[in-house]
Amino acid sequence: MALIKFTNRGIYCKQGNFYIDPWHPVDYAVTTHGHADHVKWGNKNYLCHDLTKPILKQRYGLEDNVQTLPYNKEIDINGVKLSLFPAGHVIGSSQIRLEYKGEICVVSGDYKVEYDGISTAFEPVKCHTFVSESTFGLPIYTWQAQELIFEQIKSWIADNCTKGKTSILVAYSLGKAQRLIKNLAGEYPIYVHNSIANLNEGFAEAGVELPETIRITPEIKKDEMQKGIVIIPPALADGRWVKNLQQPAIGVCSGWMAVRAGRRWRSADAGFALSDHADWPGLLSAIKATEAEKVFVTHGSTAVFSKYLNEVGISSEEVTTKYGAEDDDEIIGEANENPLKEESK
Repeated sequence: MALIKFTNRGIYCKQGNFYIDPWHPVDYAVTTHGHADHVKWGNKNYLCHDLTKPILKQRYGLEDNVQTLPYNKEIDINGVKLSLFPAGHVIGSSQIRLEYKGEICVVSGDYKVEYDGISTAFEPVKCHTFVSESTFGLPIYTWQAQELIFEQIKSWIADNCTKGKTSILVAYSLGKAQRLIKNLAGEYPIYVHNSIANLNEGFAEAGVELPETIRITPEIKKDEMQKGIVIIPPALADGRWVKNLQQPAIGVCSGWMAVRAGRRWRSADAGFALSDHADWPGLLSAIKATEAEKVFVTHGSTAVFSKYLNEVGISSEEVTTKYGAEDDDEIIGEANENPLKEESK
């Protein structure tokens, strides 16, 4: 008997009577991580990793109805053995392992296989059925080591400084921004948008230390920021506030920047292929490590990736979900162009 079913509310486990990352309110939601395409407000109860709870509290005001679980600890839900394993995507991101009468299914959420220094490193889990994303499920997406990318970013920032330009890095508020902060701290002060500053407080509550940053406020002058690094979410990249800074230079940090067309798409001065998702080789290595007999492919290049898996002897099927709209993660309270406005819950 199948352990999961894809419904109009999300991924449903009938035996356990719970949903994984539902996109409509349900009684019991098991949450893989804190990005807005995977967690919605309005569920009666949530289950997530210990490190995800402070993020849900910070972003959505969720606390009393949130149950937590550490990695590798098993609980029983109506006879279904459920446990969480690291997904390596962002802080607290988890693969959901389900076991019932000898059948094992793993729902991975979003994941990356390269350790980023903040998120717990990805851990492959053997199973019969595996649900995988395919955001970058095309052979053209093969990441450089993050150390090389950060060297490129640092060189770009230094060049901007000598030319009197303001270095503005565009990155998701949860995950990417914190990687930038951790790896760029030291030579220049780092100024961050309110949404990033708020989430940094959630990281601190979770016990994850980050280098010091400066929250952007009306008191901070443009010439101060010109001498540092400014990090903002994607929703503000084309806003008037950015254009009014002193000779702004915009660097977009995203896996999409691996393709030159991506830079034109974001009207960026520079593009850095820094992603919190697995690239083509990462997806393949992760799936092979599971030894899964069946792979369901969600959001991204599903057709190409699923077809390839079938060609190499791994039974695969495309599934339509509402995951992958990560821009939604940056629109919470940020649809305006004012970087000083507090992020709504």
